[in-house]
Amino acid sequence: MYGEGMTDPRPGTGVSDGPALEATRLDAYFALMEAVSLLQHRLEQQLHAEGGISYVQFQLLARLSARGQLTMTDLADGVVYSRSGLTYQAGLLEKAGLITRAPSPDDERATLVTITDDGRALLGRVMPGHIQVTRLLLDPLSDQDVDQLRDIMTRVRDHMRAQPPRSAAPRKPRPSPA
Repeated sequence: MYGEGMTDPRPGTGVSDGPALEATRLDAYFALMEAVSLLQHRLEQQLHAEGGISYVQFQLLARLSARGQLTMTDLADGVVYSRSGLTYQAGLLEKAGLITRAPSPDDERATLVTITDDGRALLGRVMPGHIQVTRLLLDPLSDQDVDQLRDIMTRVRDHMRAQPPRSAAPRKPRPSPA
């Protein structure tokens, strides 16, 4: 991309404001990003073909199936998705009869989301194919590799999640019409 130092020669890009990554870290970064992109693409294809849903919709259904009823904010934080994007996706799932949304009896500002029987059935239909695609990532690894990968990625995830969740970020004001 920008050579060994991962710096961008264009002024004002901010890429070169910090120390450069050494070659091994840069190689690890690009290998990770390429593997994630390849896996994400295959998962999107499989979920669309077998269930007519996107990966984000799958994440919402899977999280609701595993954890039960959740608020929209909890879902947005859990799947790392914007509030507005999640509202749109939840609307599509609700229209398809896969989830329900209702006001929370405990907090008038919160909306509770629940997976329906149809949502669970769809999840059951796409899960075997989802597991098969996931094996593309895990099959080349030994059990020890998987343990190390889990430990490493748990540390990385926890470090990145130590930042405030997206749902806690203030909304940007909309530009006024000109």
